[in-house]
Amino acid sequence: MKLGISHGKSGEMSQVVPVIDVQNDNFKELWPSMVLAFKTSSFIALDTELSGLGARKALLAESVEDRYKAICHAARTRSVLSLGMACYKKLSDKADSTYLVQVYNLTLLCSEEYIIEPQSVQFLVQHGFDFNKQYAQGVPYNKGNDKGGDAHGVNMRTLFVELLRANKPLVVHNGLIDMVFLYQCFYAHLPERLGTFIADLSQMFPAGIYDTKYATEYELRFTASYLEYAYKKCKLDNARSIEAGKDGPCLLLEFCNYTGRLQSYVDYRPCLDSQSHDGTLNICIQFSAYGWCANGSQCPMSHDTDLIIQQDEKTKEDKKKKRKRRKKQKAAREVEEDGLPGEKRAHLEDMDQEQEDRDAVVTTCETTATASVHQQTSGEVTKVTCVNDSGSIEGTENGSGVPPAQDSATDDGGNAQQTSKGFTGARERKMEGGTHRAGFDAFMTGYIFAFASVLKSDESAAQAGLCGCVNKLYLSGKSVPLHVVKSTFSKSSKAHVHKMEQVWGKSTVKADGADA
Repeated sequence: MKLGISHGKSGEMSQVVPVIDVQNDNFKELWPSMVLAFKTSSFIALDTELSGLGARKALLAESVEDRYKAICHAARTRSVLSLGMACYKKLSDKADSTYLVQVYNLTLLCSEEYIIEPQSVQFLVQHGFDFNKQYAQGVPYNKGNDKGGDAHGVNMRTLFVELLRANKPLVVHNGLIDMVFLYQCFYAHLPERLGTFIADLSQMFPAGIYDTKYATEYELRFTASYLEYAYKKCKLDNARSIEAGKDGPCLLLEFCNYTGRLQSYVDYRPCLDSQSHDGTLNICIQFSAYGWCANGSQCPMSHDTDLIIQQDEKTKEDKKKKRKRRKKQKAAREVEEDGLPGEKRAHLEDMDQEQEDRDAVVTTCETTATASVHQQTSGEVTKVTCVNDSGSIEGTENGSGVPPAQDSATDDGGNAQQTSKGFTGARERKMEGGTHRAGFDAFMTGYIFAFASVLKSDESAAQAGLCGCVNKLYLSGKSVPLHVVKSTFSKSSKAHVHKMEQVWGKSTVKADGADA
């Protein structure tokens, strides 16, 4: 297997990301390179495409325990259609923060019966997913506990074991759903209680789990946090830093140069330049906030993420200038007021307070208008799938590859007919450049994590992840994350204890009356 190194830099706005397509006919051939990539990486980013999620309303239940049960039901009745893995290896002999990146896109086929939702099929087909290839060449796997020879040989379950053995930080984006599906599909039967699942998860990934959606909102403080927005914003900021020649490390990427037979397995995904837009910024408010729009391609407003980022930056800069101007005016008045009588000074202070009150009213009106447009453009769909800008289940970035859709009339959510409006939104949804696939999404997730680590200029964080985000999974609609830390009141599951023996070759945990 001959590999060369391509010295492409992430600071160059246009780059091509090589994604290796893995399927049943080349799975064994690519196995050694995947395992080696695990072992030599600094961290591994994952993303999944799913056959469905079931009733969306249950996924946003007030109780996190109820949410877990709903996701478990989805994982037991649906399947993972493809798995993206991006292995980032920090190169210590290179300048700044340089990573060698290897990206894999695995097409999978569950060997058991599972539900596939129509809106999921439409969404995936529109973004280049080949169902013919999946059914003909998907890598087979069984869900739940090991069956027969699953624990041995070259298969998906043993590949997942190799991922655990590598003991690297795991990076996901809005990844609770990803983690539940990965556990059920490639590890063991899901425990009934959330506490047991968290206990298992904390021991499966002792190097830590990092959620870039949480990092984007609570560390980077971006205006929006859906995957494409966060990735392009990081990429743009990194390029500006390189071009300006600022002090401090910048993020640089290198890719393998695949030759010979391997080249036929590579899908080259272009990352286009960020274009500057002049004139009126007519963007879709709903897409700007959540990364999707129920009107799809029929929406008269722009869904251009670069344009959205440009407008957000302009709005932020305008507010900054307004505050600076008001501060100067206030300082100038304070100088003048030194020689004014008390009554005149009190009158000016009242005027300042009135101006602040007017600004508050304007801000409230803008927020109300945004919410109004949001309701008008998406109808009933938003009531189910979106909570607010900081708490939503967006189809393009929830780690599922499942488009936002109106709940069906049944609890399963996958077999009932959708309303004509809901189907139209899914079928005609804009492709946003066609880069939405598990492999490339995993690459974007890893890029955000690497950039955020560099931005914090913390050497320990650059190697092992953002310290403030370790083991914190984003929860839609919640102000606090889900902490992946074993509680003294929770035990590990028996299935997990058995799997740990397989991973490490000996018993490292005790079930102590844990869930079966």
